[in-house]
Amino acid sequence: MARKGLFEDLPEQMAAKETESLGRPRMREPVRDQLELRCTDLESLIGEDNPARLFWAYAEQVDLRELEDAIKAREGHPGHPPITPRLMLALWLYAYSQGVGSARALDRLCTSHDGYRWLCGGVSVNYHTLSDFRVGHDDLLEKLLILHLASLAAAGLVDFTTLIQDGIRIRAAAGAASFRRRATLEQLEGAAHDLVEHLRGELHEDTEASNRRIRAARERAARERAERLEAALKAQSEVEAQRKRREKKNANQTKKQKEPRSSTTDPQARVMKMADGGFRPAWNVQVVTAGEEQVVIAVEPTSVGSDRGLMRPMLEAIHERLGRLPERYLVDGGFMAGPDIEWAHESGVEVYCAPTRSKHGGDPYAPRRTDGPGVRAWRARMASEQGQERYKRRGIGECVHARWRNWDLEQLTVRGAIKVKKVMLWYALANNILQGRRLRLQRLGAVYG
Repeated sequence: MARKGLFEDLPEQMAAKETESLGRPRMREPVRDQLELRCTDLESLIGEDNPARLFWAYAEQVDLRELEDAIKAREGHPGHPPITPRLMLALWLYAYSQGVGSARALDRLCTSHDGYRWLCGGVSVNYHTLSDFRVGHDDLLEKLLILHLASLAAAGLVDFTTLIQDGIRIRAAAGAASFRRRATLEQLEGAAHDLVEHLRGELHEDTEASNRRIRAARERAARERAERLEAALKAQSEVEAQRKRREKKNANQTKKQKEPRSSTTDPQARVMKMADGGFRPAWNVQVVTAGEEQVVIAVEPTSVGSDRGLMRPMLEAIHERLGRLPERYLVDGGFMAGPDIEWAHESGVEVYCAPTRSKHGGDPYAPRRTDGPGVRAWRARMASEQGQERYKRRGIGECVHARWRNWDLEQLTVRGAIKVKKVMLWYALANNILQGRRLRLQRLGAVYG
């Protein structure tokens, strides 16, 4: 009897036809037009260590009664309530620390970014209000900066005995092509005034409301341009006066220079040599910091390309702000000016500044016949080993500049020295708030570490 195979009773399998279709593959595709309802609270949008919480905590505890008392909307009376100034303060501090310097960009972020949405807490803002708050309230930022410095000093977190001054050059809100010579400025000013008078006449003769609004806007734009041209002519006169003063000291070098020009966009800005070697319209912003703590004490924008002679004005500003002068003041060689060093010596301030090298190869630390007592003491101080070691700490002041560069402080969006200083005060206050938290955490780490 023959034995059967192991799988002989299995049914015969039919081979799949190659031409038979298997249908389209089934996959999960994204559907982005599907409406969703999400339950979420603003408090959970950001973490506990988000800087937005720090700036809001600061805005909550500062005294803003001066701004709040000016609000006309009162309980029990009609009127639309404005945005609380504490929110505006916190928004701008947070914005500058995140590299946002535009009111329009901040307006957009308040509806799309979690940190700004958390700060707003459902309050709607617009860029007009944001822009007005940033450059308004003349003394607010100065007072807040001084009060914050006082609180850091009272807590023992900052020491004012050693201060560092350095300049940072920031691109101005003016194009290189906006600079004109005096003859061109006078011609443009005359044309602008004629246009303003012409538009004013049309505005009074026109009876249609829509056209009247359009002509009013044109007249306002022409008037603002005429005001900028007048300011440019005034700045031109100041530049010419400065050149005449330089002619008395160095006539040959002054004769080689071209005719001075002023900007029709930002008359107070000047063309300066930048860090990359190029020449662009910029501001030379003087910054004084408290050495190791990297806390900003004072800021002052200048339209002077050289740092020479800018040490004494900043020391006077520090004395007015703090009620005292530092014991030691560190600056780079560009600030070297004999009269400033003499004045600082008489005021009890030790200046640490690198001397300029002599063209003849002489010892820069050797006393000279024309030196006063302050300059002689400065040369001896810088020649000592202790003086050299102290002067090495000057580079710490540039850490604040580097932080601002990381915050995209490359070009300003405002014009004029007054507005530029207000923007720099925003940067200074934001820096100090963040540095204050860092210093407090360091102290806690040292105590409990």
